[in-house]
Amino acid sequence: MASVQPIPEGYHTVTPFLSVKGASDAIEFYKRAFGAVERGRMQDPKGSVVHAEIKIGDSVVMLADEMPGSECQSPQALGGTTTTIFLYVKDVDAVYNKAVAAGAKSTMPPADMFWGDRYGKVADPFGHSWSLATHKEDVAPDEMKRRSEAFMAKMAETQKTKTA
Repeated sequence: MASVQPIPEGYHTVTPFLSVKGASDAIEFYKRAFGAVERGRMQDPKGSVVHAEIKIGDSVVMLADEMPGSECQSPQALGGTTTTIFLYVKDVDAVYNKAVAAGAKSTMPPADMFWGDRYGKVADPFGHSWSLATHKEDVAPDEMKRRSEAFMAKMAETQKTKTA
């Protein structure tokens, strides 16, 4: 008899679980925007999704409809989100464009970043923030420090200009 594994087959150590307002619609959006594949869905007698799983790339994302009166609230119910889902993809520009075409809001168009990724951000129609990236370059620690300092100095100068 095989022993039960502490992390089930097909899962990783960390698995996001999203509370959304409109889980069925969210699943369809994630299919269009990120190529998600639905793995399963459980609904209550009223049709609310109490647990669903999608797979994006090699990772599982769990989700369910928000449950008013519990800690399971959607970003809309909370007035924002405190979490960003970071999604590495082969072609960040293509995925970014596909997500926006599917209904995501652009919050940062893809750009080459100092840490070696081409990186952009979108907000999905359900209030969740997604960082999208394609790793383009391995950056040595000394170079990363130099680039980071230059980036932070440029950001500080930009902020100074905006407040002047």
